[in-house]
Amino acid sequence: MKAKTFIDQVDVLVRSGKGGDGAMSMRREALVEFGGPDGGDGGRGGDVVFKASEHVSSLLSLYYDPKCFAQDGEGGKGQKMYGKRGKDLVVPVPLGTEVYEVETGLLVADITEPGQSVIVAKGGAGGFGNVHFKSSVNQAPTEHTPGGPAEERRLRLELKTIADAGLLGFPNAGKSSLLTVLSSATPKIASYPFTTLNPMVGTIVYDDYAKIAMADVPGIIEGAAKGVGLGLAFLKHLERSRVLVYVLDMAGTDNRTPWDDYRILRKEIEEYSADLAERPSLVVANKMDTAEAGVRERFEQETGVKPIYISCETREGLEEFKSALRELVKPKTKFHHTHAEHGLDLKDMPDTTGEEVPAEAMKFATFLKMEKPKAKSHPSRGNIH
Repeated sequence: MKAKTFIDQVDVLVRSGKGGDGAMSMRREALVEFGGPDGGDGGRGGDVVFKASEHVSSLLSLYYDPKCFAQDGEGGKGQKMYGKRGKDLVVPVPLGTEVYEVETGLLVADITEPGQSVIVAKGGAGGFGNVHFKSSVNQAPTEHTPGGPAEERRLRLELKTIADAGLLGFPNAGKSSLLTVLSSATPKIASYPFTTLNPMVGTIVYDDYAKIAMADVPGIIEGAAKGVGLGLAFLKHLERSRVLVYVLDMAGTDNRTPWDDYRILRKEIEEYSADLAERPSLVVANKMDTAEAGVRERFEQETGVKPIYISCETREGLEEFKSALRELVKPKTKFHHTHAEHGLDLKDMPDTTGEEVPAEAMKFATFLKMEKPKAKSHPSRGNIH
């Protein structure tokens, strides 16, 4: 049986650590006339924590190990010794993971930021030892409390890919080819449909280091919004996209017509989510190097839309697509600086084609931090400069 390589939904059982019991102990020491209580407190139970990680792209590890149990706290001991706290269980999950309670369906957490941590099961508190119950009228207490109980719950994790732009289209429309030529992503490319089985994310990097994340999801077929095929399983990966990119096969593969493909794709998105259908979008007419003559005019007449005509084979129209996508997404440059903010005009930049770059040209490199470093204070003066 072939092993799974990508999982975007899984149910898990999480359980925090139980708190350690408080100790009941009396001090007994040679040459000490009066003893008294010296039972220490129990240690706190460990938490179960889901933490966003950019190095994890699937819920595969939780699929094979769906039980997440934190460590129990240790009990207290005599001589007022506290029990050891139980270790937290930190589970790395991919960005875009939504956490729901299985029984109620309530959203527990939406993990979208790198490094974001969410405690999904809190450890039990440690119990009190009998040293806490000593008083003037009870100088030899035997009372002590047990540790707090562990928290146990069943959770459903759903992964929704985070990307600025989402590619959608019929099988063999060329979505994976477009992602390959514009980014360093390496999705599988072949001449047969459904070569893309899992969502893939690539990053488009512009000359000023602005970046746009673009997601490629498996091909959509008619009826996907109603559950035909695996449509619902993959359409959810477009929900976080700020821009939708409709990729159309202008070569008419599998006897399809691009204008009918566009109508069907729009209908599927509208039936799946009205909010998703209203988001900004681009229409990309792919495979123009193999398209028949006159297909441009027919497409524009049938749909009333003027797409961006491209060819991944000849690289035709790719720069136009990148510019149009940037206008919609509006990504920030590396340090969020622009020439206008610095009062600079690129026409005034000196020539940099020689062997040495003029010092005057460096101020036009707004992606670099050119500020003068702050003077360090003397160690004996604290933070006073």
